[in-house]
Amino acid sequence: MTMATDMSVTLRLPTRTLYEGRVEHIAAVAPNGAFGILPNHIDFVTAIVPCVLTLRLTDGTEKFCGLDEWLLVKKGHKVDVIALRGVLGDDLGTLQDTVEASFIRMDEEERQARSALSRLEANMVRRFAELQRPFS
Repeated sequence: MTMATDMSVTLRLPTRTLYEGRVEHIAAVAPNGAFGILPNHIDFVTAIVPCVLTLRLTDGTEKFCGLDEWLLVKKGHKVDVIALRGVLGDDLGTLQDTVEASFIRMDEEERQARSALSRLEANMVRRFAELQRPFS
């Protein structure tokens, strides 16, 4: 592997790509503590606890991502992050409000989906029970 000054990062959610670009540094929190990744860091895979992922872009600015449960994979000069839920922001001060609003909305949507699925399952069980009744 050649020495590099930046790395390619892709943050993916189940339904879309949250961020894709070049960065100089990544900071996050794993179950065993906080860590940072530079472009020439050794390859590794780690689970990440819900936290704020900090990306220092090649122009010196920072982006912040509030992420739920996720997985980080670094291979060469490429980092892939896969998360269940996430919110991207430029300002750490407003990120908490954005994360709370977004995650509350997502929780409500998931609750509604689970409720609809439960109704479908109950309807299917009822229909199967009707099929097993003897014809009169």
